[in-house]
Amino acid sequence: MLVDSHCHLDRLDFDKLDLNLDQVLENARTKQVEHFLCVSVTLEQFPSMLEKIKDYPDVSASCGVHPLDQKDALDKHQLINLATHDKVVAIGETGLDYYYSKETHIVQQESFVGHIDVANELNKPLIIHTRDAREDTINLMRAHNAEKCGGVLHCFTEDWDMAKKAIDMGFYISISGIVTFKNAVELKDVVKKIPLDRLLIETDSPYLAPVPYRGKTNQPAYVEDVAYYIAELKGLTFNELSNATTDNFYSLFKQAKRA
Repeated sequence: MLVDSHCHLDRLDFDKLDLNLDQVLENARTKQVEHFLCVSVTLEQFPSMLEKIKDYPDVSASCGVHPLDQKDALDKHQLINLATHDKVVAIGETGLDYYYSKETHIVQQESFVGHIDVANELNKPLIIHTRDAREDTINLMRAHNAEKCGGVLHCFTEDWDMAKKAIDMGFYISISGIVTFKNAVELKDVVKKIPLDRLLIETDSPYLAPVPYRGKTNQPAYVEDVAYYIAELKGLTFNELSNATTDNFYSLFKQAKRA
């Protein structure tokens, strides 16, 4: 069985897909996907996200603010109140994204630290987004004891040195459909080096659909394509890769209900 360890079900364009949420999830289940982690990007939209997924026992949630959605200081009290919901198994996604405007870097850093504090307080793992911020991401993780709560660097596209530093802190590395892109040469080499017991897979849907769906709306069913590609890349059978990454998911997100 498979798990989509990172998707944004509330962000799917169901009109464009010509499907509803029931059908999207059922499509994935027919591809052996047994669990879905629906990831929050703002606290304001979290209640509506939760409302959409509340009746699906195989869908868990995270709660947090994406670094590119962090316009003002993080309201830690609000985050704690929302993240105590039974369906919330993780804090985030949070982290640092320096690809865009520099004027947001300080507020991103402060928000990231706040998320780490909340994750440690609630004993829920972190979902970390990192882009063009390798040194600051690792330094803040170390300085604020992120190894205590643990977590995952999701949709990883950075180098092996960063992955190794995170793994040494007990973190997992999650790989999306980007690994199937022809120009993802360095990422393919990184994936070969990631220990199997530290690897997760995801779609990050509706974004970043893997080959052969690149350019189309991504959906959780396509995590199967990611799994097949990574299995071949690492010289594993599909079952070896799927079983390991599924076990890894439940080892990290201990509050997720296994089928």
